[in-house]
Amino acid sequence: MTDARTGRDVVDVLTADHREVQELLQQLQATDDAEQRRDMADTAIGELVRHSVAEEMYVYPVMREHLPNGEEAVQHDVEEHKELERTMRGLEGVDASEPRFVELVRELEDELRHHVQNEETEQFPMLRARVPRDTLVELREKVETAKKIAPTRPHPAAPNSEVFHKLVGPGVGLVDRLRDKLSGRSTG
Repeated sequence: MTDARTGRDVVDVLTADHREVQELLQQLQATDDAEQRRDMADTAIGELVRHSVAEEMYVYPVMREHLPNGEEAVQHDVEEHKELERTMRGLEGVDASEPRFVELVRELEDELRHHVQNEETEQFPMLRARVPRDTLVELREKVETAKKIAPTRPHPAAPNSEVFHKLVGPGVGLVDRLRDKLSGRSTG
């Protein structure tokens, strides 16, 4: 068990996720190899989906409870997640050698940049100011566990809710990982 006073907390993990996906999207745009682009896009999509699901399962309930505008902040984030999911779904349907692929990657990068900026400059500092450190460390552990069983593909028609993700998400994640394996798709 990690010492709650010195261990990484949920903000550290979510911020690291942001950097990892942003860097991957930049690398993707720097290569002309379509197969490499597809692989990087699939990895980024898988990571973003797992990240979003984990946030919705564990971080959003804490935001609702502890932030002064918690419900409003969560609703805003859910809408941004839906927007990201629609773009990721579109990206999955485009051949990596087509110009539209790079356009969608840039769109995803812009949407993600906006979402990250909002979380990292407003929500994360408020979480650290209002939630006990040991709770944030426990949240990190829950988020890391949730990411292991979460879906790896965007499901824009699915509800972005804690209950849905906890009840149905592991099954959807299992199906996604099976599809990934059968198709040879890399998801991290």
